[in-house]
Amino acid sequence: MPEIIALLLGGLALVGAAVAGLYLWPVGRRGLRVAPARPLDFDTATRAAAAIIAAETADPEVRPESRSRLLSHGSRTGRAVLLLHGYTLAPEQYAGLAEEFFDRGYNVWIPRAPQHGTVDRRAHHRVEAGELTTYAAQGWAVAAALGDEVGVVGISGGAVLAAWLAQVSGNVVRHLLLLSPFFGPNPRQAPAYAVKPLIVLYGRRVLRDRVTSRGYSLAAVAQYLTIARTLPNPPRRTGLRTAAVAISPLDGVVDLRAAVDVPRRIADANALTLKVCTLPETLGVEHNTLNLGVDGDEWRRRYVALYEGEPAPTSDVPIRR
Repeated sequence: MPEIIALLLGGLALVGAAVAGLYLWPVGRRGLRVAPARPLDFDTATRAAAAIIAAETADPEVRPESRSRLLSHGSRTGRAVLLLHGYTLAPEQYAGLAEEFFDRGYNVWIPRAPQHGTVDRRAHHRVEAGELTTYAAQGWAVAAALGDEVGVVGISGGAVLAAWLAQVSGNVVRHLLLLSPFFGPNPRQAPAYAVKPLIVLYGRRVLRDRVTSRGYSLAAVAQYLTIARTLPNPPRRTGLRTAAVAISPLDGVVDLRAAVDVPRRIADANALTLKVCTLPETLGVEHNTLNLGVDGDEWRRRYVALYEGEPAPTSDVPIRR
């Protein structure tokens, strides 16, 4: 039996008759709608980023390699991008892709997510949905001041935050690239009927947290799923100019159908054609679609091309379930 559903069923055994009520419990939370930040100018934004990096440098709990990163050309550029890393990881996940964007003239901001990148490798278990959306909104406030045309790239849980930013009223996200987006768990890990109980029981910390063999806290995973469930339905038209998604058919973590369907609905709402890139199985890439091995340079160039709206190298390849 898949690990997540086995853990969930173990938890359900503790609540017996309350199980039916879980499906009626509202998933949305107060605090996920962040008030639009006052627009910053370039100097103020770079000072804010420098202050964040300085605070992390002075904090012995933050690993040096995991500090937030600003790649700046020294002045506002025509283009800038916000990169949001995945759950359990940190800004170094984007090292190669950030350089690719920078070399193409972008200013790049990669903020560290709360409870991530610390010497306590279990700190991310404590992350909450509200602090994740606040982090994403603050990251956007900095990135939006770095360039004239600004977009966001997110991977896994960071892709959920990227989609959330692209749907927040008042944001002007022009480009959206989602890598292995975690809008739902792979059905082999947790079928659709188990997702809401997972969100309610573990996300609300009704049940004691459990940790999977991948080191994923069910309570933390449920925070990202909560945010995914709060995306506007139907999606909003927001001025998005390009939308793309990249997935691997070998990904055993995410629901690959939802990974495409959710951004496709966002693209449709903005009268766009979603670019879908399915990595070839021969790459051997699983969930972390930034872990590209010897072919990394070529694929990072393709990711930037996808972000900018160029055709995907492979498009709408059937997903093997």
